Parts: sequence; C-alpha cells; structure tokens
Amino acid sequence: MAFPPPLVAIHLATIVPAAMIGAYLFLSKKGSARHRKMGRIYMILMGFTAVWTLLLPAEFGPRLFGHFGMLHLLSVLTAWTVPTAWRAAQRGDIKGHRSAMIQLYVGGVLIAGSFAVLGQGRYLNLLFFGE
Repeated sequence: MAFPPPLVAIHLATIVPAAMIGAYLFLSKKGSARHRKMGRIYMILMGFTAVWTLLLPAEFGPRLFGHFGMLHLLSVLTAWTVPTAWRAAQRGDIKGHRSAMIQLYVGGVLIAGSFAVLGQGRYLNLLFFGE
C-alpha cells in the first residue's frame, strides 16, 4: 500500500493519536492532573483535525461548492464541540463537559472513523481491506 496523499497523512497524524488519547481519557480518573494534561493535548489535536479536514475534498456523495460533503458536517460539529467542552471544563460544568466530550468522541472519532474505514476507495479502507 502506497503512502497516503499529504493531506490525508497529516490528518492521520493528528486523528490517530487523538483517538487513542480520547479512549484513554474515557477510562482515566477524571479531574486528575494527568487527565487534564492529556485532555489539553486531545483538544488541540481534535481542534486541528476539525480545521484540517475541511481542506480534504469530499470523495463521494453530493458536494457543496464542489468540495464539501456530508462528512464535513462532522468537522463542523468537532470545531464547535472542542471549544464548548473546553469552556465547560473551565467553568467547572462537569455535566456539560462530559456531554460535549462524548459527542466529540462519538461524532469526531467513531462515526467519522467508521466512514473512513468502511468507505470504498478511501485510504483506510484500502489499507485494512485491500483493493
């Protein structure tokens, strides 16, 4: 399998560690210094990923302006959820922070990742399942 295109490679370089850190954060002791530190790294990676994925063109389905597809809605959700979760944590709104973080991981990592792995012709689909 060939190395992914540069835009995809950069996206993978941010989302793969974010997915692993996010899973760790769900299992870690909430509020600990380590949780907060890893949470900051996770938020930075997810924020960068949200913006970066807007540069990736849609590969299938209807397009807006010849570029944006339905999957870009998850990028917008991620771009909105990262600062929402951050502000909730800063305010001490644990319930709001938890809710935003679950939305972020489910939408930005699990759902978007499922499309990336299962989407015919997409790099991860080819990597995992071959041509």
